[in-house]
Amino acid sequence: MVSAAIVSGCPVVYKPSGLSSAIGWNLVELFRQAGLPAGVFNFVPGRGSVMGDHLVEHPDVAVIAFTGSMEVGLRIQEKAAHVRPGQEQCKKVIAEMGGKNAIVIDDDADLDEAVGGVLSSAFAFQGQKCSACSRVIVLDEIYDRFVNRLKAAAECLSIGPSEDPAHFMGPVVDRAARDNVMKYIAIAESEGKVLVKRTDAPAGDCYVPLTIVEGIRPEHRIAQEEVFGPVLAVLRARDFDEALAMANSTRFALTGAVYSRSPLHLEQARREFRVGNLYLNRGSTGAMVERQSFGGFKMSGVGSKSGGPDYLLQFMDPRVVTENTMRRGFAPIEQDDDWVD
Repeated sequence: MVSAAIVSGCPVVYKPSGLSSAIGWNLVELFRQAGLPAGVFNFVPGRGSVMGDHLVEHPDVAVIAFTGSMEVGLRIQEKAAHVRPGQEQCKKVIAEMGGKNAIVIDDDADLDEAVGGVLSSAFAFQGQKCSACSRVIVLDEIYDRFVNRLKAAAECLSIGPSEDPAHFMGPVVDRAARDNVMKYIAIAESEGKVLVKRTDAPAGDCYVPLTIVEGIRPEHRIAQEEVFGPVLAVLRARDFDEALAMANSTRFALTGAVYSRSPLHLEQARREFRVGNLYLNRGSTGAMVERQSFGGFKMSGVGSKSGGPDYLLQFMDPRVVTENTMRRGFAPIEQDDDWVD
């Protein structure tokens, strides 16, 4: 978002998440070392609850680029719609607001690939990715085999400090995130049957149990609300049509994936699985720069996809200049004393 605005000619007021201010400062330093003039990239760290509304409402701000929760994104859009005293331009909002992403496991799927893809998509980064898989929808014919393998694999994942690459999963970002995830684990336990709940993480800090629950239906809260943590709901579908209907049953449309060896089902998913980024026979996370422009629709976001062909245009105002070249007569150029032929 920062680089897109800068290369489009816009000065930037940059407020990273309050949880990533140090990383934000490193980004600012990289631009400074690259020779960006002072005043173009302005670093203003702080709490969104303290300064977010002020930045959004400021009359000199013309474009707001945001990544975060749906609730905050909708608040930004609402506030941006109100014209403030001294404001000369309608504010544009580019917002990526999260998802409730599903992976569909067809009855002919390669389980070696599918189990690994689901685990990585659901639990890498502790599930703290907007593209993380939080629902896996499994066809009835293959359900027991897939779930048994998923359960066994999830119980083997190493959990511990993220500084050690031997660990697959670490703690969530802070205590507020931990409390929110624990709330949704309780909801998941009340709505379904626990398959896995890892309680062997290090004590203290911000670790939460890696949790998988089955017996979930599309109307359950754990199948509808974004958790942003390592909680995976397993849904059972009669056939591929029902699986796609379940996948499309939320108000989000960010990412999704399908594991299948059926060309007909893969083509059907292309047509009917309504997400911004659909992955066939791979996980739902990890869009590759310059190959897979990223972003969704419905309640997952507004604006053109990041890295897509229209992304930079959002930071510009188009102008058209038209000249009538059918002149009548001739107006000579006035010459000053220093003019030389």
